[in-house]
Amino acid sequence: MDIKIIPVQTRRDLKTFIHLPAKIHKNHHNWVPPIYMDEWHFFNPHKNEAFSHADTILLLAEKNGEVAGRIMGIINHLYNEIHNIKEGRFCVLETYEDFEVANALVNAIQEWSAAKGMSSLVGPVGFSDKDPQGFMIEGFNEPVVIATNYNFPFMIDFMNRMSFTKKVDLVVYKVMVPEIIPEVYKKINERILLNNPEIKVVSFNSKRKIIPYVKPILNLVNETFKDIYGFAPLSDKEKSEFASKYLPILDPRFLKVIENGKKEVVAFVLGMPDISEGIRKCKGYVLPFGIFQILWAQRKTKQLDLLLGAVRPDYRDIGLNAVMGLHLIQEAQKRKIEYLDSHLELEDNLKMRAENERLGGVVYKRFRVFEKPLND
Repeated sequence: MDIKIIPVQTRRDLKTFIHLPAKIHKNHHNWVPPIYMDEWHFFNPHKNEAFSHADTILLLAEKNGEVAGRIMGIINHLYNEIHNIKEGRFCVLETYEDFEVANALVNAIQEWSAAKGMSSLVGPVGFSDKDPQGFMIEGFNEPVVIATNYNFPFMIDFMNRMSFTKKVDLVVYKVMVPEIIPEVYKKINERILLNNPEIKVVSFNSKRKIIPYVKPILNLVNETFKDIYGFAPLSDKEKSEFASKYLPILDPRFLKVIENGKKEVVAFVLGMPDISEGIRKCKGYVLPFGIFQILWAQRKTKQLDLLLGAVRPDYRDIGLNAVMGLHLIQEAQKRKIEYLDSHLELEDNLKMRAENERLGGVVYKRFRVFEKPLND
């Protein structure tokens, strides 16, 4: 056995790195390729602002002369400073069912992190919780959605064999859209709006009308997500990058914003009709014609993926989640959406979990972030 760990140094290396998962998952049920133009942007330090506050390393593994795995190491200095920790991260780990290759890659990141003074290694976690995080541990037969990992079950066994333990689990709910909204939900919505006459639900019918709300929404994300595991505040440049990535494919009907009497954004929820089948059909290539397959998939899907949501701290506990949820479900009914995917929720986020369960949601996927202490 001959395993070599090779740093990614050239554009050719990076191309191999980016396209390796398609080979590994060639016959993997439900796997969806990345959008490759986004991948080239994500791994480019000159275009991805997140590199400005992190140390990174990209590695390939060769076994017997063939590329057999990849991994990325990250030290997010901004996150570490905010939380006063020394945490190294690994992400985008991909291998065939070969423990020796996976172990060699992870060991390389462990050594790199330890050499930089880190006391622990966690993963899979990217620059922020907006990147895919956690290995799937339940729900392998369920469809994949954007911005989540889809690993083989053997990867969990590999983590255990490498002496990693659970850091945190994240759950995903499946919420069926009722044909008729129960009267109790309508009455709750009416009572909340009556008791809080200064708030207003803002809906959209065009992307152009969303633009003035982008910055206030992402400012609210920074304010409300600061204590959520894995989150690092978005810089102005990162806010622009986030908006440019998602705005072209958003359906404005599935953004709901709540303003107060001062026209301040105090809450929002954002969903998107699932585009996974379109990405699969165009094999991750949006240009020149893949965008049409993605947009067609959006129109045909029966699934709505929830991407993001937040409520300003001083407006929590008055039921704004219920108001936004009701309005989103009403839009889903008009669009003949059958169910919602909640995206990743931290297992200890009991308020959001209760909202999903109040709507009849059940956990149908679970992801795990692993951790391991590093020796001095």
